[in-house]
Amino acid sequence: MIEPTILGVLGTNEIVIILVIVLLLFGGKKIPELMRGLGKGVREFNDAKSNVKKEIEDNSRDIKNAVKED
Repeated sequence: MIEPTILGVLGTNEIVIILVIVLLLFGGKKIPELMRGLGKGVREFNDAKSNVKKEIEDNSRDIKNAVKED
């Protein structure tokens, strides 16, 4: 069974309506604050992802070096 993605289901009209509703609910002054918070969250997530990747690579390198010494 094929599962449609969210953006695949929504057309241009639906996206515009959603954006207008968000603008009416939060107002023009709150939206930049919300986007700033969203940007900070994405940045923190990417930093954490990079740290985990680096830690895994470092540990695998240490394990390879330990195996070579034996």
